Amino acid sequence: MQASLKRQDGISLVGLIVVLAVLGFVGVLALKIVPTYTEYRAIQNAIVTAKATGGSVLEMQKSFDANATTGYISSITSRDLLIGKENGEVEISFAYEKKIPLVGPASLLLEYQGTTAKNGMPPPAKTDQ
Repeated sequence: MQASLKRQDGISLVGLIVVLAVLGFVGVLALKIVPTYTEYRAIQNAIVTAKATGGSVLEMQKSFDANATTGYISSITSRDLLIGKENGEVEISFAYEKKIPLVGPASLLLEYQGTTAKNGMPPPAKTDQ
């Protein structure tokens, strides 16, 4: 009679360490990205509120600045907003980049943009000519 070897199933110690390292890296990355996304959502809500106030460009900028203070928005200011008319309606848009340092010279660049326009396209930029 031959003794049969029983095959063991499961993960090895080295495999477990690799899996934990990958999960740790993804977790750290998420901890760095989530605050920037939260700020992006706060900016999006602030421009919707600023548009709802109506009035002049200055009044909309003041409304945005008030929301920026309470919403902990530090990436852009009211002067960074593009406010223009599209199809007879005032639209507000923004665009900015957020650079997140990772390890050494490696970093992650996130490009955020948003608008109040229904079609999702920002109003045309005004050029000084």
